[in-house]
Amino acid sequence: MSHTDVLFPGRFRDLADFYTTGRPTYPPLLARRVADLVGLNGSQTVLDLGTGPGFLALDFYPFAEKVIGVDPEPAMLNAARRNAQKAGVEIEFVDGSANDLGPRFGRLHLVTIGRAFHWMDRPRTLEALDALIEPTGAVALFQESYPSVPANAWLATFQAILDHYGAEDPAREQTHRNKDHEAVLLDSAFSHLERVAVLEQRQTSIEHIVDRSLSYGRAWQGRPGSRLKDMALEVRDALAPYVKNGHVLEVLEGSALIARRQAAIA
Repeated sequence: MSHTDVLFPGRFRDLADFYTTGRPTYPPLLARRVADLVGLNGSQTVLDLGTGPGFLALDFYPFAEKVIGVDPEPAMLNAARRNAQKAGVEIEFVDGSANDLGPRFGRLHLVTIGRAFHWMDRPRTLEALDALIEPTGAVALFQESYPSVPANAWLATFQAILDHYGAEDPAREQTHRNKDHEAVLLDSAFSHLERVAVLEQRQTSIEHIVDRSLSYGRAWQGRPGSRLKDMALEVRDALAPYVKNGHVLEVLEGSALIARRQAAIA
């Protein structure tokens, strides 16, 4: 059972489909840059911890001999398996969390974590990974952000709607408090930090953006009824000035914070 399950049970149960249809994937070049930097050569194992719908597991499939995706939410694992099947790749998806890390996963070269580290007992997770990751291996934390460029002018309106609907989210404090990942990593075995980022301009359908808003559990707190429908309508109406031919222009920055042991860099 994960830290999320204890504090906010079932938070992601109703979000799996919206993650697939709404959350942005990372720029494909980002995985290639990380793979080069950490020395993935097609003979090692990558574990994606908190895999969700499997985006990172899919990104790193071309660079590893084996990819394992781990998530405590069965609905997310089902979505990940569907996405892997659609992509025509074989990835092992396992029901579990950071608390379940152990020898059964074998020796790992890279552990990826996307938008999930703040839910974990981070020092304990890194201690467990120290026992599993090869001496020259790494942990990589992924996130996306949106630079202040004209193409992202719609983002402030979108964020204001999310903030309004999520004002009473009981997990708000948790998600805001655990953001100092650098400090936690510097106090761990993986204290050599490097950051790599790739910017990508995209034409994203307005329906994808609407589903993105619905993928944030803080906004409708798992209450599908009118609250979900109201937010979807509000997002669609508010972003209408930015829609052209059914799409919104956006610039996404995908970044990875790569953490390795100091001895591996010498």
